[in-house]
Amino acid sequence: MFNELSQFYQSIMNDPVSVFNPEALIRYGGLSILFLVIFAETGLFFCFFFPGDSVVFTAGILSATGEIQAGWLEVVTVMTVAATLGNMTGYWIGKRSGAILMKRSDTWYFKKEYIATADSFYKRYGGMALVLGRFLPIIRTFAPIVAGILKISTKRFFMFTIVGALGWVIPLVTLGHFLGNVPFVKNNLGYIIIAMVILITTPVILKVARERRKHSP
Repeated sequence: MFNELSQFYQSIMNDPVSVFNPEALIRYGGLSILFLVIFAETGLFFCFFFPGDSVVFTAGILSATGEIQAGWLEVVTVMTVAATLGNMTGYWIGKRSGAILMKRSDTWYFKKEYIATADSFYKRYGGMALVLGRFLPIIRTFAPIVAGILKISTKRFFMFTIVGALGWVIPLVTLGHFLGNVPFVKNNLGYIIIAMVILITTPVILKVARERRKHSP
C-alpha cells in the first residue's frame, strides 16, 4: 500500500493534472488510491467533487485489461468496503457535528444547499435514498450526513448502506469489466469517461440550481 501511494505521489508531482483523471488515478495509485477516493467521496463532505462513478467504472475496465493487478472480485470487495466505511463516517459526522455544520458559512467545498438537496431527496425516498443516491454525485456524499443529522437508527442505516454499496459497485465494475476488452472502449476511454461524468452530473447540477432558487429570497 505504501509503495503504491509513494508512486502515486511521485506521479502527481510530475503530472498534477492526473489527479483529476480517473484512469490516471487508478493506473498510478492502484487499489490503495481507489480505496481512498471512494471512501472520501462517500463520506467526507469536502470531497464531493471526487469522480466516484467514473472511478468505479474505470476500475472495472482496467481490471479486465490487466492494467491493474486486481481481478473483478478484488476490485468489488475493495470498493464495497470503502463505500461502506465512507458512509459510516459521513453518518458519524452528521450525528456528532450536524448542528455545527449547519451554522458554518458557505465555502467552495461546503454549501448548505447541498445539505438541503440531500435532505429533500432523503425525505422523499427514506432509507432508499442511501441506495438510489449512490448513483447521484453530491447526494451520494451528503445523504449519509443527513441521515446522521436526523439520527436515523444505526442498524437501519448500516443495512441500507450495505445494499447501496453493493448495488452501486457491482453493476458499474461488471459493466466496465465486460467492456474492458472491447477495442472501441479501449481506444476511446478518455472520451467515454468524460461523457459519463457529464451524463451523471448534469441532473444533479440542475437539481442544486432548483434548490438554490427555491431557498433564495
